[in-house]
Amino acid sequence: MIVLTNARILTMDAGLTEIENGWIAVEGSTILGLGAGAAPARYGAAQDMGGDLIMPGMVNPHCHMPMTLFRGLGEDVDDRLFRYILPLERALVTADVVEVGSRLAALELIRGGVTTVADMYYFEDRIGAVLDQSGLRGVVGQTLANFAAPDHATMDEGFDRLDALADLYRGHPRITASAAPHAPYSTGLEVMTRVANWSDAHPGLPVQMHLAETQPEVAWARDTHDMTTVEVADRAGLLRPDLIAAHVMYPTDSDLDLLAERGVNVAYNARSNGKAGRGIAPITGLRARGVNVGIATDGPMSGNTLDLFSQFAPATMFQKIAGGSRKPLPCIDVIRMATIEGAATLGMAHRIGSLEPGKQADLIRISLDDPRLHPIYDIYSMLTFATMPTDVRATMVAGQWLMQDRLCTTIEGDKALSDALQVARRFKAKIVEIDATA
Repeated sequence: MIVLTNARILTMDAGLTEIENGWIAVEGSTILGLGAGAAPARYGAAQDMGGDLIMPGMVNPHCHMPMTLFRGLGEDVDDRLFRYILPLERALVTADVVEVGSRLAALELIRGGVTTVADMYYFEDRIGAVLDQSGLRGVVGQTLANFAAPDHATMDEGFDRLDALADLYRGHPRITASAAPHAPYSTGLEVMTRVANWSDAHPGLPVQMHLAETQPEVAWARDTHDMTTVEVADRAGLLRPDLIAAHVMYPTDSDLDLLAERGVNVAYNARSNGKAGRGIAPITGLRARGVNVGIATDGPMSGNTLDLFSQFAPATMFQKIAGGSRKPLPCIDVIRMATIEGAATLGMAHRIGSLEPGKQADLIRISLDDPRLHPIYDIYSMLTFATMPTDVRATMVAGQWLMQDRLCTTIEGDKALSDALQVARRFKAKIVEIDATA
């Protein structure tokens, strides 16, 4: 039994209950109870939180964890995907490299208060192993693409890896397998239809896909199918309640209606989209139609950081710019999207995303000591605009502390960084070679 007392508690339940000074009891992996005042004596000794904030662990519904190793690479190069990233992946990304990058990412997630992450990349069995060892909760998505992928040469091999991934994590309490067709243009209608059929045969396992992310993707759908890219995905049967659609930058109004009608979930990557100069996703329009939207980091190559605090300000500012007002996407909605609504995008809102008895004990402790956070007139505004990942003092998943007093207990931080820097040296040498032959 773990009992936390003298805490400011943000539950993110249906009533958005806030407890100025209260307690929360955890038994095993679940929340046993919570309330105002001192913890009941029957629960035994309690840990004094010293007035710190306890809130649900945050949910990142779209990430490419191993790409920590690409962070900051070719930032101002428009064609960096084809000039650097794909050649580096083909030449140097192995299962061991994926594990190294994922371990660095897991450390960053834990230290930033993210307790659940949806990942799509290659060698996802190794990523799942890192998530499992680190204690995080996650969705691991086997990427399927028609360009040269590091872990499969043919689509049949990709689906074999997907089947093996589903078998490996069947029944796991924290890790869920997922199909991850890269995007409509990089898979095509036939492969997307095959994924839809696979999904039908594997109920309960989500599908992840980049959708309506770029203008070339929109042009491909128009020129190849005389449709929008969203309509192509619908023809394939992929618009469904278990789809996590990342980005959704360029949908038409009819696309928005279709996404809502099909119950699709969306991962909003404001910082990544802004850095790429892609514009502003129509998030207010999606949410107004009842679409679940979570705030995501994208990969650390694209968004650089894996904490959600760095995403909050651009996420709401972009919607305010688009709407010409302070009102769009208020701070309370931002924090909902990082917790309970983010959990809903992954089909997990019944288990995580809020602090309620019977739910999984995924929570974080945020220190309120820094002057930057005061005065607190609105806790949601403070979290959106003033809080930093370094304010996260402790992180718990399924009743297990993964970090206390900023010390991660499940990952050896020095080794994670050292291993990543060794790989980075190989990447730098390859970049020099690419530039020399360009």
